[in-house]
Amino acid sequence: EMDETYIGGKEKNKHQHKKTQGTQGRSTKTKTPVVGMRSRGGMLVAAKMDKVNSANIQTMIDKHADANATLCTDEATIYKGIEGYKQLMVNHSAGQYVNGIVHTNGIESVWALLKRGYHGVFHHFSDKHIGRYVDEFVFRLNDGNVKRSTLDRIDSIVSGFSGNRLSYKMLVLI
Repeated sequence: EMDETYIGGKEKNKHQHKKTQGTQGRSTKTKTPVVGMRSRGGMLVAAKMDKVNSANIQTMIDKHADANATLCTDEATIYKGIEGYKQLMVNHSAGQYVNGIVHTNGIESVWALLKRGYHGVFHHFSDKHIGRYVDEFVFRLNDGNVKRSTLDRIDSIVSGFSGNRLSYKMLVLI
């Protein structure tokens, strides 16, 4: 399953000069696009994407999807030029959310968790660090499975830290 979401504040809470008239949901003027893919087996890949277009989507799919994968997407135009994969679509604009095995409910549940974290816990993701927040949620969903022992999860965290230094200077300076 593949889908995109746009992370940012609610229009009603923004200053007048920052509001996006007519394109509330998908505007990149004040929101940051995040694209994700979730295997029906559960593994998730998601990343901030500076520009959401068919070429960038194709690159992400080629990098992370199996050659024999069947992609389930919605009817957004960015998915219509995908090559080399079997693709099934649902038509959200016509009220179709499930068509047999075709749906994007798995990846959309990821966006629900990410946005709940945004609004309920963090309150804001800076554009500079949004990729780190997305990576944290990907880690939680991929490696935070309660079926794994706590020590295995800690080992996974520590191995992820190895060789990845984040200095205070990198954190606060642009």
